[in-house]
Amino acid sequence: MDHFLYRDGVLHAEDVPLPAIAAAVGTPVYVYARATLTRHYRLFAEALDGLPHLICYAVKANGNLAVLKLLGDLGAGMDVVSGGEYARARAAGVPGSRIVFSGVGKTRAEMAQALAGGIRQFNVESEPELEALSEVAAGLGVEAPVALRLNPDVDARTHPKIATGGAETKFGIPMGQAVAVYTRAAALPGIRPVGLDLHIGSQLTDLAPYEQAYLRLAGLTRAMRAEGHRIDRLDLGGGLGIPYTRSNAVPPLPSEYGALVRRIFGDLDCEIEIEPGRLIAGNAGILLAAAIYVKPGAQRRFLILDAAMNDLIRPTMYDAHHDIVPVQEAAPGAETLPYDVVGPVCETGDIFARDRALPAMAPGDLVAFRSAGAYGAVMASEYNARPLVPEVLVDGDHFAVIRARPTFDAMLARDTIPEWLGPPGACAEPTGGADA
Repeated sequence: MDHFLYRDGVLHAEDVPLPAIAAAVGTPVYVYARATLTRHYRLFAEALDGLPHLICYAVKANGNLAVLKLLGDLGAGMDVVSGGEYARARAAGVPGSRIVFSGVGKTRAEMAQALAGGIRQFNVESEPELEALSEVAAGLGVEAPVALRLNPDVDARTHPKIATGGAETKFGIPMGQAVAVYTRAAALPGIRPVGLDLHIGSQLTDLAPYEQAYLRLAGLTRAMRAEGHRIDRLDLGGGLGIPYTRSNAVPPLPSEYGALVRRIFGDLDCEIEIEPGRLIAGNAGILLAAAIYVKPGAQRRFLILDAAMNDLIRPTMYDAHHDIVPVQEAAPGAETLPYDVVGPVCETGDIFARDRALPAMAPGDLVAFRSAGAYGAVMASEYNARPLVPEVLVDGDHFAVIRARPTFDAMLARDTIPEWLGPPGACAEPTGGADA
């Protein structure tokens, strides 16, 4: 259940009609349902109940401070991949003891930031990173808790751009090198090895790749313990997929995923960490947009929206599908027409869908992009000098703006014209006159 349902012919977010949000905030705008975020987090908590565990929400999926605060208050830890995400998690009130720092390119400044502010562990992805972290931690006179991120060379059966567990990706340490690197970590000053980590990709809709990777991890854990290595934590990554279209097969449920985890790791006496992002936030949000024009082409019909690729880049970047539905529910049996749904950005690639069946649309009509709560707002930009899309959080029958749309003045104020260019004003004529 995603808490975006029609009532009396109008699409609502929980108990709030979406036209009310459009009238108050304008479009395009992201709208999130608190009830869905809460429900999805609790599904994971229930799936792992009885196992020592920490659910570390993947901040990269949706990093709004209100979303992080909501999940942190429910008990979530955070999985971060940059100093900025770390700062967001801390600003939302999440203690450092519940934050894991992942990513292949951690800088020394980011390492020092996390060590000073508190950190549960660094998921280290290479020997050079391990050496750098040792130098930073030893220089600060502290110990850095470390889990080695391993690459199990497993095909995640997902989009190539979001598959991370294959041998030729940039992520992780080959499993064959795990013992040597873990041994090296234990000998380095400022490093305290605590466990192993893996993450094979995102938007997985089948448990088989997880089972393959997890069995390898469990076997390696037993073998390393037999050699005297202490392994207290196993970070299993995230990546469980969501249904982006109502016609898709339903991906595995958190309860099914939890049963797999119990079966493979239940007897290892390790604390389990998981890093879900999309499954918690994806169906908890929609992108609300308005039609500007319906433009007839030579052979196609274009629905031009006020939302664009800079607001939701997944269709352009991944050829991703989002269900697009009218906010005003079509009458039963109403005729549909094929539309190419596009945005106003000056790029041919600014297209959300081709030949999408929708009821007859007119300028001003509202549409909602479903399943847009993850990798939507966080990947948005101000391309074409379009203001960054705002975000709204709904709670029952009320809502709050949790990120405002910037004004043009605010956008312009971020730039600086050097004094040596002179003050802003009428531009000088080009050399040779206006007609040159």
